Amino acid sequence: LDAVEAAIRVLEDNPLFNAGKGSVFTHDGRNELDASIMEGRERKAGAVAGVTIVKNPITAARAVMEKTKHVLLIGKGADVFAADVGLEIVDPSYFRSEKRWKQLQDQLREEREAKEKKGAALPAVSPAREWSTVGAVAIDAAGNLAAGTSTGGMSNKQYGRVGDSPIIGAGTFADNATCAVSCTGHGEFFIRWSVAHEIAALMRYRGMTTQQAADDVILRQLKQVEGEGAAIALDVNGNFAMSYNSEGMYRGYMTADGTSTVLLFDK
Repeated sequence: LDAVEAAIRVLEDNPLFNAGKGSVFTHDGRNELDASIMEGRERKAGAVAGVTIVKNPITAARAVMEKTKHVLLIGKGADVFAADVGLEIVDPSYFRSEKRWKQLQDQLREEREAKEKKGAALPAVSPAREWSTVGAVAIDAAGNLAAGTSTGGMSNKQYGRVGDSPIIGAGTFADNATCAVSCTGHGEFFIRWSVAHEIAALMRYRGMTTQQAADDVILRQLKQVEGEGAAIALDVNGNFAMSYNSEGMYRGYMTADGTSTVLLFDK
């Protein structure tokens, strides 16, 4: 859990990613952040959705898991909770980046232009191919698994929209009997197909390896319905998978000897 949280905090603090600082904007020009974390030994989990002032949503998700009887807190209630337990609170402007603001303005302009064309359909809310949601999976020396995911969601999303990242079983899942999973992609598909849990279920009930299960869900099930995205998964023996059906996935891994590897578009 410590490793997962620490890794995700670094990514949340980096404006290059769509999580924490540098998150995308909603249609109304707000940054609404989602995150979840889960451990595999007892299947404890915590999540927040739609937070606007919490510097590191993944830490808020862990606080929900460890300091409440609940799994998911949303909106103002999650913000108030984070402040009450002493997490770092920032002004909403902290999350703003000019790159993401311009992305929203371009999308709003496309919508206006479509409205001005008689009979033209509005462009669908388009999830950027550069997903940039962040996540991590890890295993400790005792064989305990953990997973976490954090995101700013989908650019130009409707107010109050929540994707898969804070949904246990969709964007995040961990179970020592199978694997730990973190996902990124078009969240509506990942929720409907319960992607993170489905990967674990294929391992539990059909005896698939981590790679086989991840590929079945990402490369077969989702691709059949044009659901775009990716998943990272790690099992109790240290076997891992990084499966994606998009153009690429920015990803990396570190082994017990400290060797780190980074991959971008390589298959």
